[in-house]
Amino acid sequence: LNDDVFFDKSKKLVISVDTFVEGIHFVNFKNPDLVIKKIIRSSISDLICKGVNPKYYFISGSGNKKSFSKRNLNKISKSLDDEQKKYKIKLCGGDTTKSKILSFTIVSLGFANKIITRNNAKLHDDIYVTGNLGDSYMGLKVLQKKISLNNRMKNYFEKKYYLPNLQLNLANKLFNFANTSMDISDGLFDDMKKLINKQKLSFRLYLNQIPISKNLQNLILVKKLKKISFVSNGDDYQILFTASPSKLRIINKTAKSLGIRITKIGKICNHSTKSQIFDEKLKKIDPYHQGYYHRF
Repeated sequence: LNDDVFFDKSKKLVISVDTFVEGIHFVNFKNPDLVIKKIIRSSISDLICKGVNPKYYFISGSGNKKSFSKRNLNKISKSLDDEQKKYKIKLCGGDTTKSKILSFTIVSLGFANKIITRNNAKLHDDIYVTGNLGDSYMGLKVLQKKISLNNRMKNYFEKKYYLPNLQLNLANKLFNFANTSMDISDGLFDDMKKLINKQKLSFRLYLNQIPISKNLQNLILVKKLKKISFVSNGDDYQILFTASPSKLRIINKTAKSLGIRITKIGKICNHSTKSQIFDEKLKKIDPYHQGYYHRF
């Protein structure tokens, strides 16, 4: 298996499974309502980036009486209801078990005649990303109390961490131009490698073209931070895809009609050249943070 989902073409069935552990995939459970929304969106994002609309999901939780108190369960229930209405998905079942470690596992399902797989990029394809990157990582730094901000900015970035803006309306449009795609969960550079990992290709990315919000841009300037550290750490859940240069017009038209941001950030190159990232002066950069590393 080398993709984010399982696809049974004969049954037109698409399935994704994700596990989220406290302290690893979310900071803590002080805001159960927001944590649940985050993990639901993280899970269905796997289907959306494949061009599939999510329809059903199962959720299982392991925790203790404190985690699953009546108050928390009410908040969890309300959040599930909100997400079901927002993304038109239905809860079909799940399980609960007592555990010292709080964790959730979500199985998301959808139906499709085809999906956009990984490892189908073409030489000279343009590389695109939706939305903005980096806000979620700044939100994580705020929640970890590693950076101090005023209340307005603090609330903005925490919201971006907990509530990623999924590009659901783009799902069915991706087939019009994307050759290969995935969502950005572990970080732009790391996920870009995964997108083409079985192909004899490389990529070239341009740091100044990678889209970030005005709020993040202002913070980077004021606090003298490095943009590359924020766009390479994941949890963005935006769609990363490649497309032929001839598709530029339809991509721009689609972005305008849907009112979303789609930005060209690089190029697919021959494998004879190493994958590289360049700054605004076309100087090669070696990012300190390549992305989230799954440690065992």
